[in-house]
Amino acid sequence: MSRLYDLQNFCRGEREWLLETIETLVRLESPTTDKAAVDRCGAELAARLDAIGGRVTTLPRTERGDHLRVEFDHAVDPADGGRHARHERTRQILLLGHFDTVWPVGQLDRMPLARIDGRLHGPGVFDMKAGIAIGMLASRALFETGAPPAHRLVMLWTSDEEIGSATSRTAIEDEARRSDVVFVLEPSLPGGALKTARKGCGSYEVIVRGIAAHAGIEPEKGASAVQELAHQILRINALQDLGRGVSVNVVQVSGGLRSNVIPDQARAVVDVRASDAAAAAEVEAAFLELSPIDPRTQVEARGGFDRPPLERTDKVVTLFRQARAVARQLGQDLAEGATGGGSDGNFTAALGVPTLDGLGALGDGAHALHEHVIIDALPDRAALVAGLIGTLGERHT
Repeated sequence: MSRLYDLQNFCRGEREWLLETIETLVRLESPTTDKAAVDRCGAELAARLDAIGGRVTTLPRTERGDHLRVEFDHAVDPADGGRHARHERTRQILLLGHFDTVWPVGQLDRMPLARIDGRLHGPGVFDMKAGIAIGMLASRALFETGAPPAHRLVMLWTSDEEIGSATSRTAIEDEARRSDVVFVLEPSLPGGALKTARKGCGSYEVIVRGIAAHAGIEPEKGASAVQELAHQILRINALQDLGRGVSVNVVQVSGGLRSNVIPDQARAVVDVRASDAAAAAEVEAAFLELSPIDPRTQVEARGGFDRPPLERTDKVVTLFRQARAVARQLGQDLAEGATGGGSDGNFTAALGVPTLDGLGALGDGAHALHEHVIIDALPDRAALVAGLIGTLGERHT
């Protein structure tokens, strides 16, 4: 108990360091598609991670920003009373998150960084630059209070989560396979609840090819791609089963060029989400089986799930209960919940690695103009992360 209080007191004492770190990262705007901007933010982050004792490895990318792998291997050997710090540990805890945002460079002019009424506002502050700083302060608390974890602590901060993690997924999965557990520093649910389930998500493009004809003179010679697409949309909508956690939504439709021509092309984009792997597989099979109502048309579906579900497995529940026990000792109430949005934690959980998500900041407004975090909750959130890491180290020693 006293160890947890030491961690909490340290984090509370470093409140201004935490806020200054967050504000610095927010000022360095980092839209995913602007490699130069993302890399500027990444360079500052790397320097700060190095300053707190992390061994930073840059994972270079060409089209997107570089990713950062950071290792802290200061684990103590309990057999010698902690006298020799820095012997190699084979077990690993992974802290995971991203420093890219959905906001373009210049958004700070419209969403100024500001502390107002106990909230810190700014683009990317909630999703999820505050979470990165929370992870950094948690690591400082462990090492600077003389209570380093028995595990090797690794952080992986990526630059392309907001557009699907295409250039970071392999690194994420490789690191997860080396880890006992993964803690994702994405924002919390309302009230600070952790995310113990996330839907898998993806998209499909449904393309219909028909036969063009004059709509007035010889319509019988045409095969309307738009009409066929309308039939297919009804089939697609029937896949939705909210009771099973399956959502299927047609989000874009296009087709036809002129008012007097039967269209020979039509297209729809469909957002798909599922709570478990079995349901996701059923949705994927249904899209592959789409066939035309009008035999003169052709129907093609491209796409799939690019993030598997993060399922609430027994391992995830056990990990959450451990986090809740640590929170209680720190005087915090901790709940859990599910969300329809995905994160990089979906990848790690799908590998069977116990994954706890939503350990980042309390606040609101991800991807919205009112984006903010609750300032007073930040230090205690870092203490929770530090306490959880330390407790896991004791458990697996």
